[in-house]
Amino acid sequence: MDFFGKRLSGPFTIPSGIVTTATSIIQHFFDEVPEVGVMTTKSIGPDPRQGNREPILSQYAPGNFVNAVGLTNPGMSASAALLATLTIPEDRFLLTSIFGGSLEEYVAVAKCLAPFSDGLELNLSCPHAKGFGMAMGQDPELVFEIIKAVKAAVDIPVIPKLTPNTDRFGDIVRAACDAGADALCAVNTVGPGYTSAYGHPILSNGAGGMSGKGILPIALKCVREIRAVCELPIIGCGGVSSSHDVLAMQDAGASIIGVGSALTGMTTTDIKDYFKVLASPEPSVANTAESKIRYDLDMAFKPVTLIENQTVCDDIVLLTFAEDFQIKPGEFVFLWVPGVGEKPFSVLCDKPLQLVAINVGEFTEALMGLEPGHETYLRGPYGQAVAPLTQQKVIAVAGGTGLAAVYQIARDNPGSQVFTGARTAERLYYLNECRDIASVHVATDDGTAGFSGRVTELLEEYLKTLPSAELKDLVFYNCGPEPMVHAAVAVQNRYAQPHQIFSAIDYLTKCGVGICGACATPDGQRLCVDGPFLNPPKTASTP
Repeated sequence: MDFFGKRLSGPFTIPSGIVTTATSIIQHFFDEVPEVGVMTTKSIGPDPRQGNREPILSQYAPGNFVNAVGLTNPGMSASAALLATLTIPEDRFLLTSIFGGSLEEYVAVAKCLAPFSDGLELNLSCPHAKGFGMAMGQDPELVFEIIKAVKAAVDIPVIPKLTPNTDRFGDIVRAACDAGADALCAVNTVGPGYTSAYGHPILSNGAGGMSGKGILPIALKCVREIRAVCELPIIGCGGVSSSHDVLAMQDAGASIIGVGSALTGMTTTDIKDYFKVLASPEPSVANTAESKIRYDLDMAFKPVTLIENQTVCDDIVLLTFAEDFQIKPGEFVFLWVPGVGEKPFSVLCDKPLQLVAINVGEFTEALMGLEPGHETYLRGPYGQAVAPLTQQKVIAVAGGTGLAAVYQIARDNPGSQVFTGARTAERLYYLNECRDIASVHVATDDGTAGFSGRVTELLEEYLKTLPSAELKDLVFYNCGPEPMVHAAVAVQNRYAQPHQIFSAIDYLTKCGVGICGACATPDGQRLCVDGPFLNPPKTASTP
């Protein structure tokens, strides 16, 4: 398929803001997923934006979502440096999505990013960021002016992404064509829409753009309207999940097909397999693609009642809830406090449910003061459970609040060794419970408890004593701050093979289901769906 001078490896793209939001993920898709011939970045603006607080994604029906990420991005200058690191294959097209709050900002961002892009997508359609996107894309005259100005400023294809949330869609299409657009993309999310749980709005923004299977009829209608008035290439997206949807989009007039929300909950390997099947020339194979969609994904919240808020030290608390929670070792949950936000947590213990929180910001500050009897909400579990082989002996290494991620692994595997470290004795917790289920080794930086020094130094002292026959049957699970995990891995690599080492680094994840890409690793995995324990160990990168 030819697309602006490139012979594409495949007919698909992933719409802006979904999965491929970090350069490491983009590079992985360039290298491993040839069916995605057009790679669309997240929308990039003139200045860094943190976006909205979590929750940013809500599921209102199987395969249907509402999101309000808030145009999170590092700004045009940082993004230019990141895009410059990409190696773009000759048969792929890098479509960089941009936005601005004015015509001048669109032009500035376009000039900054054009040297690193094959084309520019103009986000004229985001329905949940005030003053951006849809606010401009509903005005045909403004659409005309922005496209014309950007076209005059760059010498690569300019592709506006249009909003379906207007009764003047045909006028906007004509304005885009008259302004010299090289192609059109339709559509962005529908809405905004609203979801709630237990009487509270779920999204921190209150409302967000609707995506998923339910908007396919709207997307098809818009693509047909475009084709009725112009012959420009069309990127058709919105609700596509099956081979039948792809054919419907192509019949409506689209040449590049965007697949986005259908990827929710899929691991990196799942996505690779899905696109391979979806692109198969054999209808009997392609028709099985939709069976890979995670319509079983559960993002519903469950109420839990706090019964004890135990202070470990001035910035760490142990939260105990009245309920049990079914979860496998290695998986994690999100805790939601309406009006405050939500964050991911490893489950320290499942019976009863116990979480550990360290005060690092507004959300955890609120947790420090929660009183017994307070009702909060959980969703999950998410991530990949860990399953050591029968003959393997577990060594769990924890720093900071990382013990919460490894306690159940040690508990469920008899004969485990737990190495736990902290700056001082007062920051240690759950030691008696650990001693009931495993051999425990304690280190403190200041020597106030156990070994005086780093937990990784204590680990090395122990490993030195083991014969090689025992070393080959060990499996390591590391969790804690990034420097500690790196140090642990360095020690373990001196005594074991990489396939024996699994690590989870304290990280930020926003959606938990692989869509936002905030938890990207350097090799393009996403910790929330591919991990959190990864082998070989990865670190979180800035998306």
